[in-house]
Parts: sequence; structure tokens; C-alpha cells
Amino acid sequence: MAEIEVVSEGGGGRRDEDEERRRRQEEGAGQPADPVVDVYSAAAYGDLERLRGFVEQGGPAAAALREPDGNGYHALQWAALNNYPHVALYIIEHGGDVNATDHARQTALHWAAVRGSTSVADVLMEHGARVEAADVNGYRAVHVASQYGQTSFLHHIISKYGADFDALDNDGRSALHWAAYKGNADTIRLLLFMDANQVRQDKNGCTALHWAAIRGNLEVCTVLVHTGTKEELTLKDSGGLTPVQLAAEKGHRHLSNILSNATKVSFEDKFFPGKSRKFGYAPFLFAYLVVCLILFLNSIVFAPNFSRITATAGLWSWAAVSLFFASQVMFYRVSRKNPGYIKANSKRSDPKEPLMEIDLTNSSTWTGNWSQLCPTCKIIRPMRSKHCPTCKHCVEQFDHHCPWISNCVGKDFGQSPLYSHLQKHGCISW
Repeated sequence: MAEIEVVSEGGGGRRDEDEERRRRQEEGAGQPADPVVDVYSAAAYGDLERLRGFVEQGGPAAAALREPDGNGYHALQWAALNNYPHVALYIIEHGGDVNATDHARQTALHWAAVRGSTSVADVLMEHGARVEAADVNGYRAVHVASQYGQTSFLHHIISKYGADFDALDNDGRSALHWAAYKGNADTIRLLLFMDANQVRQDKNGCTALHWAAIRGNLEVCTVLVHTGTKEELTLKDSGGLTPVQLAAEKGHRHLSNILSNATKVSFEDKFFPGKSRKFGYAPFLFAYLVVCLILFLNSIVFAPNFSRITATAGLWSWAAVSLFFASQVMFYRVSRKNPGYIKANSKRSDPKEPLMEIDLTNSSTWTGNWSQLCPTCKIIRPMRSKHCPTCKHCVEQFDHHCPWISNCVGKDFGQSPLYSHLQKHGCISW
């Protein structure tokens, strides 16, 4: 399967050549060469004073704000790439076209997305930039931001300017496809948080999970599998391969085993479909202990062929039975205890609504870590919280899911005296 190409950084090669040429000039002349020689270099280096000087000279220099350079790139694009909003604003105010395109039909907004230039994006959008402008490959700003992992920029243009995060390029790939292919897990979390379409297939029949499996990115595959359903695991591309088969074909054996296990249907899913909480081993452990108690009573305490037991032995026997019942009561309470579940956000109807309601720049729980977004519960989790795929809830201060009690160990559970008692007496294991 042919790999997809990534959008160019907009003339990065030309800048590298220019810098190399200047370095050689410096070595030959023994003095540093001035990097700012025209309108375009002034915009690229953010030198507003020199840029103003060039423009005030009039003639070709002033006209350069509206015309591309020798490689077809505009001064506004250079300012956008390097995040110089004051320079971008000056260029626009002096005749620069905010929607001017280069030879690849990329606008300044495309270039701003490469390095996440949010401040420049605001300037461009306030002066009429088209957020859905597409280049020759059909890439929009959301695609470019996903390719380069600019999650904050992506969130900004979606929440503030309504960019379509499910828009498709010429090959039928969305921002989610690109983020999965490039291994940008934080961007994946943001897009899934907004309900991006996970089952959409591109012209090659690949979903986002197919591309993540091809690249062997375990973190991205884990996020996609936990958020999605088993449907994505069984979808085949145009070559008839599932994500599991693609991972195996590319030599990602560990990932292939994980995806293969995820496709298996558990006992609970088969016989109790739709149940939000798994049984685990707790019912079997409880039944085993009850059987052991019955055998003890029948074989020792009430055994007809045994000689009459002494009062001391009888006292110890009934004390053991009493402790058994007490421990079973505690075992039940531990299994049913709330470990610190965080309430999911289930009252929204618009996929973009969570972003509109949550101010990530001014939130008491937001610390700037995109892993705090739960794509399943649609909430911002506190730090040290995690989504349990078994219980299907986010748990505060999540430690692990214990199958022996069929419950999670979290904030309201890990220090529980009941849990500590069961651990000390060997009733449960890690």
C-alpha cells in the first residue's frame, strides 16, 4: 500500500538553501551577512521596521506585498509560518491579499497551521481568510494541523471559527486519518472528543485505525480501540485486509496481538450485550468460597462419623464461620463501592458543543495536557484520572481494575480499609 505524502512546509527547502548560502558568505567575508534583504526575508524574520522601510521606498518593494517571490510564495505566508502577527497585520493593511495562494494553492492559513501560529490565524480570520480553503491536494487548515500535530491550533480554529474537522481531502481522508497516520495521539483525542467519524474509509478503504496499524503506533491504536467499537477492527481495506492483518504484515507483532485480542468477544459481551459493567471474577470467587464453606461444615462441623468435637474446637469452628460471613459482606461492599467515577457528559447534541462550553484557557481542571480529554465520556478529566475500558467510566486517581472484585481501585477506594483487609487476608490478588 502506497504511503500518503505530507504537505510541504511551504518552501522550507528554499529557506535552508538561503541560510546555507549566507553561512558560506559569512565564512568567506569574515563578517555576518544581513539575512534581511527584501520584503520577503523581512516578513520571514519578523523585522517590521525593515519591512516598513522597504515599503516606504515605493516601487517594486511596495508591490511585493501583493506579489509572490521567485518561488511563488507570498510575504504574508512567510509571516504566518513564523508566527509574526504584527507583520501579518501590516502586510494586510498595506494591500496584501489574505487569501492569496502559492503554486500549490496554499494560503497563509495553511502555513500558519504548520507551526500552530494561532495569533496569526486570528489576524487572518479577522480580515476575511477562508477557513475551508483547500490546496491542490484538497488539504484544508484542519488537515495540515493534524499532519503536524498542532492540536492547540486545531482546537482554536474549530471552536472559534467553526472549521469542519470531518472535511475530506481529494483522497477521502479526514483530519483523523492524518493524525492517525502521523501518530499524533493528542490530536486523535481532540478529534474523537468532538465525535470525528472513526469508521469513514478513504479511497483505499482505510480507516484511521488502518493507518495507525500500518505505522505501528501503539498509543494511537489504543485510543482508537477504546473509543470505538469492534466494527473498526473488522473493516477491510481495498486489499481485503483488516487493521490486525495490516499490523502483522508490517511486522508490528505486539500491536497485532493487542488488536487481535480486542476483536475477541468476551463471555459478558456474548450473553449480556449492552451491560455497562463487567462481571469479572468476583461471582466465581464468591461461589468458590461458598462451596468451601459448605464442604467445611459438612465434613468437619456436622460430620456424622467424627467423634464429638470439644467446646474449644467448636468455638474456633463457629468463629471461622462468622469471620467468613463478615468477610463476604465486606467483599460484596468492596465489589459494589464507587471507586471515584466521574460523571460523563451525556446531555449534548452537537459534536462541537463540548468545545464551545469548555474554555481550555481558563478551566480549573485543565492543565494543558490533552490526555485529560476523554473521547468516550466527553469530559476533561482531573490529573491522575483515567478511563477504564472495562467499567466504561473515568475514575479519579485510577490505579488499576481488579478483576477479583470486579471493580476499579481509585480515589474513593484505594485507601479503603475493606480493600486493605481483603488484600491482607489473601481474598484478592493483583
